[in-house]
Amino acid sequence: MAHDVARSFRGRVAVVAADLVVPPGSVTALVGPNGAGKTTLLLVLAGLLAPDRGSVTLDGVDLVADPVGARARTGWMPDSLGSWDSLTARELLATMADAHRLPRAASAARVAELLALVHLEDLADAPAHVLSRGQKQRLGLARALVHSPAVLLLDEPASGLDPRSRVELRDTLRRLAGEGVAVLVSSHVLGELDELADRAVLMNGGRTVDVLEDVGVGGLGSDVPGSRPRPWRVRALEPAQLLAALEGRGLRPRPAEGGIDVVVPDEESAARLLAGLVADGVGVVSFAPATGLLEQAYLELDEGSRR
Repeated sequence: MAHDVARSFRGRVAVVAADLVVPPGSVTALVGPNGAGKTTLLLVLAGLLAPDRGSVTLDGVDLVADPVGARARTGWMPDSLGSWDSLTARELLATMADAHRLPRAASAARVAELLALVHLEDLADAPAHVLSRGQKQRLGLARALVHSPAVLLLDEPASGLDPRSRVELRDTLRRLAGEGVAVLVSSHVLGELDELADRAVLMNGGRTVDVLEDVGVGGLGSDVPGSRPRPWRVRALEPAQLLAALEGRGLRPRPAEGGIDVVVPDEESAARLLAGLVADGVGVVSFAPATGLLEQAYLELDEGSRR
């Protein structure tokens, strides 16, 4: 999708060298600290900023050579709606349908379908300015989907959503991926990305620095899930007995809220550790990762950028 993309503003470099692939039929997370260049890269991919260098291809169409054709295949959801407040939700979606040249005969049905998808039927004829932040986010998703894009770009899509709406967003994006859409999501809600994404691209200092496969529900790559070292949180009926058992195995346990954290190399090692604790008679009550894979990778990335 993107190769060696760079973009600067008045001498300030925002993106230095970004390479990004979002396979069709998958959800890819774009992860990195504030200032990493994620939003700038998304704006380039959406055709709203021209790259200073590099190439962008969307569903097989070169963005620079054919910007109209590329945008026709792309849905873009920014972190805020930015709508005409005087228009109703229905009018806004109908306007976007006209902009994408949907046939008038199909436009009304598509608008009604999307309003139902984001649960805004009851507010379909209310002006956009009365919608809450979360309702505007849902309308923003519907707007991005008006023309049934092959590529969907989302910047902080869960911002302002209540828990139920977050679950519905996750289900919608998984369903779209299942239908073959290439979905790219940038978010700081890493726990939800763990449940949503198939893979993740890590970005820092304007560069894409790593790719993680099999981070969540899908699993597209060849890496073994859970192969990165990370802390696991263990809770037992007798904490002192648990602590002694962990130290006896040469580990460095650390007391944590709700249990004891211990770093293990991978899931296979974690399974052996749990079996050993149970065999030693330790009354283990719970044994699970203390952080998600994406959160752990982000913390490592952020820690490295502060050195």
